[in-house]
Amino acid sequence: MAKKSAALKYYQSIGRRKSATARIRLHLATKEKEISFGDAKVKKGEIYVNGMQIDKYFSGQSDKVEYLTPLKLTDNLDRFAITIQVVGGGKAGQLDAIVLGLARALEKVDRAAYRPLLKKQGLLTRDARIRERRKVGMGGKARRKKQSPKR
Repeated sequence: MAKKSAALKYYQSIGRRKSATARIRLHLATKEKEISFGDAKVKKGEIYVNGMQIDKYFSGQSDKVEYLTPLKLTDNLDRFAITIQVVGGGKAGQLDAIVLGLARALEKVDRAAYRPLLKKQGLLTRDARIRERRKVGMGGKARRKKQSPKR
């Protein structure tokens, strides 16, 4: 939970999906001030994932629409310098984790105004479906049955 203080530098949250985890920071940057994130300098209105610009990390147009949804919904496209660290999973799980994390971080910015908007679109709901573990004697998969001999 973000602490309310005079020296608040950023809002932080975590999003998860499948085995991916994303840590989001919404930095309160000014026009002339840059935030250093690894080797990169993040300016106001930019989003960096693991040290890369987000449009290089997620190159598809449909991906762009998805990760910008919470920001467009709350009119915060150019308000923050956003840094994201994401680990685990594949690209689809990482993207969903980022969207959830962004929605949770924006909720911390102004709960009364943004929560109803984000909740209505289903952006604050954690998708709890995860990979089912494989069982012993099942032929290598979670639900597969071993072939039985006919004779």
